[in-house]
Amino acid sequence: MATLSVATILAENARRRPGKTALVEGELRLTFAEVWRRSLARAGALTGALGVRPGDRVALMAPNTAEFPVAYFAVTAAGGVVVPVHLLLSAGEVEHVLRDSGAALLLVHPAQAETGRAAAEALGVRVVTLGEEFDKLAADAEPLPSYVTRAADDPAVIFYTSGTTGVPKGAVLSHFNIVMNATVNAFDANDIRADDVALGALPLFHAFGQTVSLNSTWRAGATLVLLPRFDAARAIELMVEEGVNTFHGVPTMYVALTAAAAQAERLPGLRICISGGASLPVAVLERFEEAFGAKIYEGYGLSETSPTATVNQPLFGTKAGTIGHPLWGVDVEIARAETEDRIELLPAGELGEVVIRGHNVFSGYLGRPEATAEAVVDGWFRTGDLGTKDDEGFLRIVDRKKDVIIRGGYNVYPREVEEVLMRHPGIAQVAVIGLSDELHGEEVCAVVVPKPGGVPDAAALTEWSKEYLGRHKYPRRVEFTDALPLGPSMKVLKRELRARYTEKRADQA
Repeated sequence: MATLSVATILAENARRRPGKTALVEGELRLTFAEVWRRSLARAGALTGALGVRPGDRVALMAPNTAEFPVAYFAVTAAGGVVVPVHLLLSAGEVEHVLRDSGAALLLVHPAQAETGRAAAEALGVRVVTLGEEFDKLAADAEPLPSYVTRAADDPAVIFYTSGTTGVPKGAVLSHFNIVMNATVNAFDANDIRADDVALGALPLFHAFGQTVSLNSTWRAGATLVLLPRFDAARAIELMVEEGVNTFHGVPTMYVALTAAAAQAERLPGLRICISGGASLPVAVLERFEEAFGAKIYEGYGLSETSPTATVNQPLFGTKAGTIGHPLWGVDVEIARAETEDRIELLPAGELGEVVIRGHNVFSGYLGRPEATAEAVVDGWFRTGDLGTKDDEGFLRIVDRKKDVIIRGGYNVYPREVEEVLMRHPGIAQVAVIGLSDELHGEEVCAVVVPKPGGVPDAAALTEWSKEYLGRHKYPRRVEFTDALPLGPSMKVLKRELRARYTEKRADQA
């Protein structure tokens, strides 16, 4: 039986680079040896006083403070399974995650204690508050001498996917999934070096932040600087102060950083910028690269794929508007979207569903064999995203299968319309949705966040877009809003927008 543990990522650094700074949060600076020592002490509390056994699920609810990585590696060192909990969930939603995962314990940060405790108490799940309470248990415990051995295919983390439909499902990732994804991210995809300093601004409870910011950075032996709450001006200041050269973010962060750059006294010297979580409009990429003089490497992945599946990699060259090439050891192809019971791969250039196979594909949805069987067909994971692959192997996401608008029998891909509208000088952000329409079946609606200093005229925006978009594509309806609703992974929640503007139309009628 092959054994492997996610805890190795930290344990090996403590052995190879004990005195190197691993983690920075505010005034706190910890070396790899110190982080590992803290984690082993807390692992001792977990296996001792708290009775956590190998394979037990431990929920972790904390922001991007030092407590998160310390607790994360404590749970994996104890042989437990980490169940990260999204910080914006209501007590009822947290209850679903705890119940569905069968969590034996909840480790909660004081800032989330009220919500976490309410959920845990409703189910009789034990709660320990990070900080004082957990520290005291650790101080009284015998630290573990090393991490508990696990089989490579044993569960390491269960991510609850927000999903576009229904209740969140637990995607089970093995130690092998996570260690491999961190390793190929660090050494094969983008040139990550041990002397790099990365900003950890993406939530660590989410797969992107956890694998790419935390695990890949530490897999390479580099330093992680945590930013508990993302604020673009503060992020720029912190990056300058700490000599950060690596940034991982979602498109909304790149939009905010580009706007803040104009007011900043100094800008960081960034070497690697990775974008994921949602499609990055080319206009945003261009504005950011111009402001910071740094290149963005856009990638793509899902909780079910550990998460990275593809990324623009220097080795293959890069292409704006694409998600690059598959990661080392991963296959990403385009399959016929309508064929559901089998995988029928399509030739280059054809539009279809993005399918993935490789070391990054999850073990399945916890306790949901039917959902797993629907998602993994012939060994390929069906993503539900539509895309193309060109002659050079560059992949492009066109849209979510569920977000395609069918107007008068013609398919309209919101992403394409959004790319055009983002070039309008008065638009800061935009989401394009389909709303039901008696005449055309669906109508194209653009929900716009205007730039500061005046709201553009809706009719004028429609006129402007006619120059760049086909007759069936341009938005005949334009709505203005202060902010777009974002989900756990900072993706725009189009289902919420559809509900909001469908209701608004009904009210007006």
